[in-house]
Amino acid sequence: MISSTDAAALTTYSPLAQLVDMGGPVMIILIAIALIGVATFIYLMLFGVFYAPRFSRPLRQLVAQWQQSPAKTSVEDTRNNAGFFERTNPLTHLMVNTMSACQSNPNISAVRETAVRDAQSALEPFEAPLKIIEVIAALAPLLGLLGTVMGMMDAFSAMAATEGRANASQLSGGIYEALTTTAAGLVVAIPFAALAAWIEFRLRRIHKTINSALVSVFNVMPSNEHAAEIQASEPVEETADAPAEAKEYSPTDFGNNSRFAHAAG
Repeated sequence: MISSTDAAALTTYSPLAQLVDMGGPVMIILIAIALIGVATFIYLMLFGVFYAPRFSRPLRQLVAQWQQSPAKTSVEDTRNNAGFFERTNPLTHLMVNTMSACQSNPNISAVRETAVRDAQSALEPFEAPLKIIEVIAALAPLLGLLGTVMGMMDAFSAMAATEGRANASQLSGGIYEALTTTAAGLVVAIPFAALAAWIEFRLRRIHKTINSALVSVFNVMPSNEHAAEIQASEPVEETADAPAEAKEYSPTDFGNNSRFAHAAG
């Protein structure tokens, strides 16, 4: 029959202390990185709810107006009339700033480079949490393997101390620690590897959303609209520089920009 002292000891022996006792010092590190990973994932989800770039209905209406008449689009009205979620949407500020720059700045190459830099900045807050989760998914099995090696070293150390006459009870402690840390490392690594793959997939979708939104802006420019009006009223003689200029402002070149493609990892 269990005495009151033993019952109190079992009550105060928390599950966390049991895990540390079963797995040794490596288990402490595994528990710590698992807690860090959970906190990082929660932060990433909360940050994504408010600050993830999203192609909302006001932005679709703004793009529709821009494609009809870029020079007459009231870009700043979208920013001034934006609600809370629109003000926290980085894509709203990116689109408004890019359209305003296209209306006022004739140097489209400079506007394009600024848009690429701002798009990359909008995705940078998501890259660091993703890297942390990827490191945890890769590090946990290695820590489990380290615990396995340390547990087997304890088992063989006990055997060497008794000159090969150690019984099963003396060896079971080290073997149990080895198996426990291996299992704990896999338990930590598997879900975080799945989370890292899912987060990377979401970032790639956000990257495609930003890319398609900006291409829809650069595909129709105020200068092109003005040039079309001039061409409709008076024929313009083609020059040798015209194809080069059209190639420079091609939306396809923007979509293949290496800096922008690197923003999603």
